[in-house]
Amino acid sequence: MRKHNYQLKKKHFSAIKLRLKNALNPLISSRKNLILSITTGVILINTPVVYGKEDDKNKPTVKKDAANANQSGEATLPDVNVQAYRSNTYAGGQISTHSHLGFLGNKSYLDTPFNTTSYTDKYVENTQARNITDVIAATDPSVFTNGAVGGWSENYYIRGFQSDTNDMSMNGLFGISPFYRTAPAMFSRVEVLKGPSALLNGMPPSGSVAGTVNLVTKRAGEEPLLRVSPTYMSSSQWGGTIDASRRFGQNKQFGIRINGVYQDGSGPVRKQDLKTQLGSVGMDWRGQRARVSADLYMANDRVDGVVRGINLGKNMKVPSPPNPKTLINPDWSYVSNKDRGAMMRAEYDLTDNITAYATFGYSKSKYEYNGATTANLLDNRGTIETVIGQLAFDLNKRSADIGLKGQFDTGPVGHQWVINTTYYKHHQHDYGVRRVAGANWITNMYDPKWGESVPFNTPPISVSSLELKSYGMADMLSFMEDKLQLTLGLRYQEVKSDNTSLMGSPVTTSYNKHALTPGAAILFKATEHVSLYGNYIEGLTKGDSAPIYAENYPEVFAPYKTKQTELGIKLDYGNIVNSISIFNIKKPSSYTDVNTNIFTSGGEQRNRGIEWNFIFSPIDTVRLMGGASYIKPELTKLANHANEGNIATGVAKIQGKLGAEWDIHAGAGMVTLSANATAVSKQYLNQENNLSVPGHTIFDVGARYNAKVSGHPFTLRAEVKNLTNKAYWGMPRLSNLSLGAPRTFLFSGSYDF
Repeated sequence: MRKHNYQLKKKHFSAIKLRLKNALNPLISSRKNLILSITTGVILINTPVVYGKEDDKNKPTVKKDAANANQSGEATLPDVNVQAYRSNTYAGGQISTHSHLGFLGNKSYLDTPFNTTSYTDKYVENTQARNITDVIAATDPSVFTNGAVGGWSENYYIRGFQSDTNDMSMNGLFGISPFYRTAPAMFSRVEVLKGPSALLNGMPPSGSVAGTVNLVTKRAGEEPLLRVSPTYMSSSQWGGTIDASRRFGQNKQFGIRINGVYQDGSGPVRKQDLKTQLGSVGMDWRGQRARVSADLYMANDRVDGVVRGINLGKNMKVPSPPNPKTLINPDWSYVSNKDRGAMMRAEYDLTDNITAYATFGYSKSKYEYNGATTANLLDNRGTIETVIGQLAFDLNKRSADIGLKGQFDTGPVGHQWVINTTYYKHHQHDYGVRRVAGANWITNMYDPKWGESVPFNTPPISVSSLELKSYGMADMLSFMEDKLQLTLGLRYQEVKSDNTSLMGSPVTTSYNKHALTPGAAILFKATEHVSLYGNYIEGLTKGDSAPIYAENYPEVFAPYKTKQTELGIKLDYGNIVNSISIFNIKKPSSYTDVNTNIFTSGGEQRNRGIEWNFIFSPIDTVRLMGGASYIKPELTKLANHANEGNIATGVAKIQGKLGAEWDIHAGAGMVTLSANATAVSKQYLNQENNLSVPGHTIFDVGARYNAKVSGHPFTLRAEVKNLTNKAYWGMPRLSNLSLGAPRTFLFSGSYDF
C-alpha cells in the first residue's frame, strides 16, 4: 500500500486525543456498546495541508453538541475530518503517477489504456541527463539508442521504429520544442507514449509512428526557489545550470520560473567539443475560473567533431571497433542548432463541467552541418573514404490546439468528452551541396588523419512547406462506478505538402491528402490495484523524404497510415508497479536502394512484441526500475521479395535494462549508491540479414550525497557511464556503424539558496 503523510500539526492530534479520551471514559465505565464513526476527509493529491492563522476554518475539528448521542442512547464519537497528502510519484519521486494523453488530458497510471512512462525533473537531476535520449533510454526496454555521443541529432527508436526528435510535443503541442537536440533542464516531466498518437495529438510533423515524447514545462512552486548546479563531464567540459522561481500576489496566483544551462568544453571522444546553451522563462496565472500560462526559450547547441558513422563497402565484413574514444569522422566538422520558441495556453471554465482551452505556439530553427556525408569502408584494414557534404536550413513553425472538454452523466454511465482542432504549418529553406568537389579523404579509422577544414558554402537547393489540419472528438464512457472505461475517438486529418527543388530546373512535388484515423481503448479495473486494457489506434504519417545523399533528393512521398493493436495489464501497489503489454504495429516503409542510391517506397514493416516494465521498492531504502522487451521487426513487403520475412535493419530484438538505487544514512546526510545495466541483442545491417553487429552490455555506476548546509538542501553527484569502456558498434540513422560512447565521468552539485 502507498504510504500517506498526514499533515496535521502535533497540537491538533493532542486535542483530538484528549477529546476522544473524555468521550471514551464514561462509555468504558458503563460497559456500553461503542460505536466509532470516523469520517475520512478528502485526500489531497499534490498539495499538503498547512494550517495558518487565517485558515482556522479548515482545521480538523471535534464537534461538541447533542448530535453526538443517537436516539437509542448509544454514544457516537465526534466526527474527525482528516486531510492527508498522497504522493503523486513512484521510485522516490523519479516517476510520475500521471501522464498527458493529448486532448484526453492528464490520466493516472491505472486509468491510462496505453503504455506510458513519465519521468520527473528529479530523475533528470539524479541521472545528470544531458538530453532527452539520456532520460528515456536508460531504463525503458521499449526505447533503443545506438549510444553514440556528439551526433548531428539525438537518436532513439521506440518499439523498433525510428522516432524523430522534431516530433516531440511541448505541453501537448507539436512544433515548439528544439528541433534536433533538447536539454531537459526546463521541463518538469518527460513523458513517453508508446504507439501511434494521431488520435490524441494529431499527426506528428515528421511521421513518428510507434511513440511520441511530450515535454511538460516547469512552473513555479508554492515556495521560492533558487538552485545553482555546477556540472562537469569528461574529458574537460565544464558548466552549470540555474533554476529560480517565485509566486506573487495575495493568493500566489502569478508565478514565474527561469531556467538556464551553459556547458562547454571537450567531451569524452577525442578531438570533439560540445557546447550547450539554454535559457527559458515559464509564467502562469491562475484565477478562480481561468488559467493562463506562457513559455519562452532560446537554445543553442554545437558539436565540433561530429559523429556520422561509416558504411560498409561491397563484400565487407563488420570490422572490430576501434578504441571508443576515437573520432572516425573529420575532427574539423561541425553541426550547429539554434532554436527559439514561444507558446501560450489559456483555459476557462465555462461551467463547473465544461472547459474551453486554446494553445498557440511559434518556433524557428537555424541549422548548419559541415562534415561527412558518407564514409565508406574500403578494406579489412580499416581504410575509409570520406565524402564531405554541407547542409543548412531555416525553419519556421506555427502550431495551435483549440478545444472544449467536459463531463456529464447519462444514468449510470459517466462521460468525459472532448472536441478539438489542431493546426501545424512550417516553411523550410534548404541550402547545401551533397558532395563538395575535391573534398574526399582517405584515411584509416583506427588512426584517422584529417587535413584542413572545407570552407562552408551552401547555395539554395530546395524550398518546402507542410500544413497539417485535424478535427478530433472523443468520449470516455465509464461504467460500474468507473471500474469499466471505454474510450472512443475519431480524427479527420488533412495533409498538404509542397516541395520545390532548386537544383537545375525547378521541380515541384505536391500532394493534398486527407484521412480518418479512428481509435478505441477499453480499460477494466479488476481490483483497486490492477487494470486490464486494450487499444486499437491508427496513425497518419507524412510521406518520407529522400535524404540529401540519395540521387532523387528531395522527392517526397504521399502520407500513409499505420495501425496498432495492444493488450496489457498494469499493477500498482505503490512499492510494486508492473506493466506487461503485447503489441502489433504495421507501417509502410521506404529505403535507399544500395545499388542505385535511389530512395524508394512501397515496403511494409510489421513490429510485434512484448514489453515488461517494473518499479519495485522491496524496502524503503532500495529502488529498482527497468524491464525487458522482445520485438520482431519483420519486413513484410519489399521490392526484393527474397528478403520478405527478414528482420528490419538497426533494431535490437531483445533488450533488458535495470536501474538500482540504495540509500545509506551517513551522519546528517544521505548517501545513495546507484547502478544501471543495459543489455542489447545484435542488430542487422542489411535486409538480407547476413551482416550484423553483435549485442553488448553496458554498466554504469554512481553515487550522490544529500544533506543540508546552513539549513539549505545540498547535493553532490558522481557517475561513471560505460564503466568497462566497452567498445561496441551501434547503428545510427544515416549510416551502418557508429561507435558507442566511451567511459564517461559526470559530476555535478546543487545548492538551494
